[in-house]
Parts: sequence; C-alpha cells; structure tokens
Amino acid sequence: MISLDRKAKINWHCRRGMLELDLIFQRFLKNGLDTLTPEQLDVFEQLLTHQDPDLYAWLMGYESPAEKELVDIVALIRLHDNTK
Repeated sequence: MISLDRKAKINWHCRRGMLELDLIFQRFLKNGLDTLTPEQLDVFEQLLTHQDPDLYAWLMGYESPAEKELVDIVALIRLHDNTK
C-alpha cells in the first residue's frame, strides 16, 4: 500500500503543463496507481522526472523511451487510459 504522503507527492508531480498529460495521469492515478508493485511505483516516479514533450510522445505512442523499465510503465499507463 502506498503511503498518503507518497501518493500526494506523486499526485503533485502528475500535474503537468499540458492538459493531455494531466488527463492521462489523472485517469491513471484513479484506475491504476494502487495496482503498481513497489518496483513499478519507483519507475513511475522516475518517469515523472522527464519533460512534458517526451512524456507526450511516449504516452501517445509516437516514440518510445530508451529504458526498458520506462517502456513497460508507459505501456501500463496507456493500457489504463480508457480514451484509447
């Protein structure tokens, strides 16, 4: 289970400068965050350190991250994004 402090920090970092990213991350927070393993949670937090243009390209499927762990978490986020 994720601590309330960690959830709040993640929620804050999911607030992005692009509306599209905000919507994707908010849906993921609602539908998928609690299903992550501790390792996946660490990778998700690592993902949130990247710039919005990279995140947008990855989450829209235009590009893929170089790191395998990020590829996996991006795929999981896209799976939980019910707008696709």
